Amino acid sequence: MLSIRNLNVKYGEIHALHDISVEVGQGRVVAVVGANGAGKTTLMTTLAGLLSPASGEILFEGKALPKEAYKILGCGICLVPERRRLYANLTVRENLLMGAYLRKDKAGIAADLERMYDLFPIMRERVKQYAGTLSGGEQQMVAIARGLMSRPKILLLDEPSLGLAPIMVQTMFKAIKDINAEGVTVLLAEQNAFQALDMADEAFVLETGHVLVAGTGKELLDNPLVQKAYLGVKH
Repeated sequence: MLSIRNLNVKYGEIHALHDISVEVGQGRVVAVVGANGAGKTTLMTTLAGLLSPASGEILFEGKALPKEAYKILGCGICLVPERRRLYANLTVRENLLMGAYLRKDKAGIAADLERMYDLFPIMRERVKQYAGTLSGGEQQMVAIARGLMSRPKILLLDEPSLGLAPIMVQTMFKAIKDINAEGVTVLLAEQNAFQALDMADEAFVLETGHVLVAGTGKELLDNPLVQKAYLGVKH
């Protein structure tokens, strides 16, 4: 579905991603784990069209990815960015509608709003509340729901559990599983390596812009190098 081939991304003289090659199959959950500064956010923002590659290619459904971010969204790739990036002075409902700004099907949008309230019931209670007044966990729910309002084929989730209380982290990962079960492909960048690998079909570890190791989620959970560096397991 999504093919990343020999991708290199630079910030001026800083080489942020080095020859990244990854395949994301339709209907799968693929996890990207790594420490702060490993290149996870750089990868996600490049896929969303917010950064331009220095070299390499990105193919989506067999075709070269457009360069413009709005065209990438129109193709069916939606980024839920790190730290939510909601419109703080808009209500929950208004934020969700912003996620559907490329759509013209009013009936479908109305139906999807109800679907989002079913996925995250607390949003139904907060529908007229300004997003900036919500808790971190509630804001993350709105951010994911806003992304889903574009009806993406693939959802890019950048650090969805960042800064959340443990009970909210569990809620968030359950929601991601539910979203995937409905047929949405998920590419998940996470520092919470155990949770990400536990739910992933495939996964890879980024370290200073390089793919350190790749395999199924279970293979990486059982990998001694990954256990020591990212899961806190002592050997």
